[in-house]
Amino acid sequence: VDPASGEALKGRSAWQSRYDPSKGWSGFRLKDKVGAFIHGGANFLKAVGIPIQLGVSLIAVLVAAFAATTLDSATRLQRYVIQELGSNIKLPFLRNRFAATGVAVAVAGLFAMIPASESAGPGSGGLILWPLFGVTNQLLAGLAFMVIVFYLRRRNKPLVFAFVPMVVMLFLPVWAMLWNLFNQTSGWVYDSSKQQLVIFGSLILLLQFWMLIEGLLVWGKSKGVVELSSVS
Repeated sequence: VDPASGEALKGRSAWQSRYDPSKGWSGFRLKDKVGAFIHGGANFLKAVGIPIQLGVSLIAVLVAAFAATTLDSATRLQRYVIQELGSNIKLPFLRNRFAATGVAVAVAGLFAMIPASESAGPGSGGLILWPLFGVTNQLLAGLAFMVIVFYLRRRNKPLVFAFVPMVVMLFLPVWAMLWNLFNQTSGWVYDSSKQQLVIFGSLILLLQFWMLIEGLLVWGKSKGVVELSSVS
C-alpha cells in the first residue's frame, strides 16, 4: 500500500515500496527481512489460488518451524562436538549428554547477551554472527557429502554422483567466505565493527581446511577398508 495515497501498489511499484533498493541492505532490520520473506511467499501462494491471509499464516508457520528446527539441530550438533572434545581432552563430565548440552546452551546464551549494537541491547548477539549462517550451513552440507563419499569408497561403491556435489559444496562456500573477508569494497577485515565475524569466519575456514587435509591423508588407504563394527 502506498503510504501517501493509501492505494494498493502492484508490479514494480509494489516491489520498490517493499524492498526500496535506495536504502541499502544495512537499512533493513530483521523484522523487515522476515516480513518481506513472509509476504513474498504469500504472494507466490496467491498466484496458485491460496488467499493472501492464509498464505501469510502458512509462510509464518514455516519460518517459525525453520527457526525451531535450526535451533534444535544446532544444539544437538554442538553437544556432539563438546562430547568429542571432552573425550579427547580427558574431561569425563563433558562426555555426559546433559552436561554437554548445558555447556552448549550456556555458551550460546552468553554470546547472545552481547549487544549487536548500542541500540539493539542485550539478547541481540546472534545478529553479530548471522552473516556466517549461509556459509556455515553450506560447508556443513559439503562435509556431509564427504562422509558419504568415504562411506561409498570404503565399500567399493560408485561415488561420482556424490563426489561432484561434494567438490562444489566445499569450494563455493570457502570462496564466498574468503570474498566476505577480503573483498576491497565491504570485506570484514577492513571494518573494525566486524572483528567478531573475522575471528569466527577465520576459525571456520581453519576447521574446514583441517577436515580437507584429514580427508586427503586417509584417501589413499581408505578404499575397500570397511570400518570396524561396534556391535559385538
